[in-house]
Amino acid sequence: MDIESTAQEKSNFFASAWGRVKALPGKLKAKVISRSKSIKKLGQDDPRRLIHSLKVGIALTLISLLYYARPLYDSFGVSGMWAVLTVVVVFEFTVGGTLSKCLNRGFATFLAGALGIGADYFACLFGKKGEPIVLGILVFLLAAAASFSRFFPKIKARYDYGVQIFILTFSLVAVSGDRVDELVVLAHQRLSTIIMGGATCMLISIFICPVWAGEDLHKAVASNLEKIATYLEGFGGVYLKSGGDDGNGVVSNSKNGKSFLEGYKSILNSKSSEESLANFARWEPGHGSFRLRHPWKHYLKIGALARQCAYQIEAINGCIDSDIQASQEFISKIEGSCKRMSAECGKALQALATAIKTMTDPSTANPHVENSKASMKDLKFALKAASLENADFLAIVPAAAVAAILVEIVKSVEKITEAVHELSQLAHFNKTMEPTVSPEKPQQQQLLHRGIIQPVLDADGNDNVVITVHEISTDSPENEKPHHHHQEPKPGQRTETVNIVANM
Repeated sequence: MDIESTAQEKSNFFASAWGRVKALPGKLKAKVISRSKSIKKLGQDDPRRLIHSLKVGIALTLISLLYYARPLYDSFGVSGMWAVLTVVVVFEFTVGGTLSKCLNRGFATFLAGALGIGADYFACLFGKKGEPIVLGILVFLLAAAASFSRFFPKIKARYDYGVQIFILTFSLVAVSGDRVDELVVLAHQRLSTIIMGGATCMLISIFICPVWAGEDLHKAVASNLEKIATYLEGFGGVYLKSGGDDGNGVVSNSKNGKSFLEGYKSILNSKSSEESLANFARWEPGHGSFRLRHPWKHYLKIGALARQCAYQIEAINGCIDSDIQASQEFISKIEGSCKRMSAECGKALQALATAIKTMTDPSTANPHVENSKASMKDLKFALKAASLENADFLAIVPAAAVAAILVEIVKSVEKITEAVHELSQLAHFNKTMEPTVSPEKPQQQQLLHRGIIQPVLDADGNDNVVITVHEISTDSPENEKPHHHHQEPKPGQRTETVNIVANM
C-alpha cells in the first residue's frame, strides 16, 4: 500500500508540474498584454511623458560626444563622465525642475570647489603633519553647518539639492589632492563638464516641447475649483431629490448615481503637488501669459482654500451616508435655501475657474456670491420659523448638519473669491470690457411704492385719511436715495395713483 501511495503522489506531482509548464506560455502572454496596455494607457494619459523620455535620450547622446570626439576627450579626459552624470541627475519633467537642479548644481559646485581649494591651501600652511588635521576639522565644520541648514524650510524647499552637492564637492576637492595646482585643474575640469551637461539639459528642456510647471499649477488650481463647482451644482439634485419616501415621511438617500460627484476627492491630497509645482515655477523664465515674477505663491493660498472647501464637502458626504434617516418634513423646509446656496456657490466657483483659465477679471462671480449669501440668510429665517416642538430631533440632525456645513461652504467660497480677486490684481488679469449700452431689463420687475398719508375732512365733517400711492419703476435713479417728502414723478416715469379713504 505504501508503494502504491508513493507512486500515486509522484504521478500527481509530475501531472501538476506539467500543467504549470503548459500554462506558463498563456500566463506569460497575458502578463505581456497587461503590461503593454498599462504602458499604452500611461502614454495616452499624458503624451508629454513620452516626449520627456525622448528629450533625455537626445541630451545623453549629445553629451556622449565628449567621449566619442577625440578633441573633446583630450580636453576633459575622464572628467567628461561628470557631464553624463549631470544629465542623468538634473533632467526633470518640467522646465522649472530642470532649471532648479542645474542652477543648484552649478553654483554649489563652483562655491564648494573654491572653498575646497582655499581649505587645502590653508591646511598646507600647517605642514605635512598638521594638514590632515586641519582639513578634517574644516570638512567637519562645513559639512555639519551645511547639513543643519537643510532643516530651514526655505532652504529645504528650494536649495536642498544644492546643499547636498556642496557637501559632496567640497569633501572631494578638499581631500583629493596633494598640490594646489592639481586641485585647480581638477576643479576646473569638473566645473566645466557640469556646466556643459547642465546647459545642454536647460536648452533642450526650454526649446524642445517645454513642460512649464507654472502652467501646470495654473491649470491644476482652476481644475480643482471646477471639481468643487461640479459637486455643488449637482448636490441639490442628488441629496435633496434622490431620496425616496418610504411611506413614513422619511427620506432614504440613494447612494447610486453619484459617481460624477467624486471628483473633489483628488483635491484632498493635492497640497504636496501644488507646493512642488509652485517651487519649480519660481525658477522658470517668463513664458506665455506669465511674467517673470508671476505671483505663484498666491496659487497656494487659493489651493489651500479649495482643499478646505473639499474637506467640508467630505463632511457633507459623511452626513449624507449616515444610517440615520432624515425627516422629509424638515428637509422640505430647508430644501429651497440649501439648493440655492449650493447652486450659487457652484456657479461662483465655475466663474472663478473660468476667470483663472482665461486670465480675465473674475467679477462675474460676484453676483453668485451675493445670491448665495442671501440664500444663507433665507435659510436662517426658515430655521427660525420652523416649528420643531413635536419633531424627532434624531431625524433632524443629519439635515441640520448638512445645512450648517453649506453655510460654512458659502463663507469658504467668499474667501476663495477674494483670493482670486487678489490674484487677478497681482497677475494683471485682463479686464472685461463693460458694454456701453446697458442690456434691456426684464419687463416684470419688483416695483417700489411710495405713499403719502394726508388727513382730510369730508362734507359731513368726519375725519378721513387719504393714502396716495405712487408706483414707480425700479429703474428710476431716485430709488437709490430715500425721500422723506412728497415729490411728483418726473416725465417719462410710469406712475399710478391710488386713493384710499378710511374713516378715522
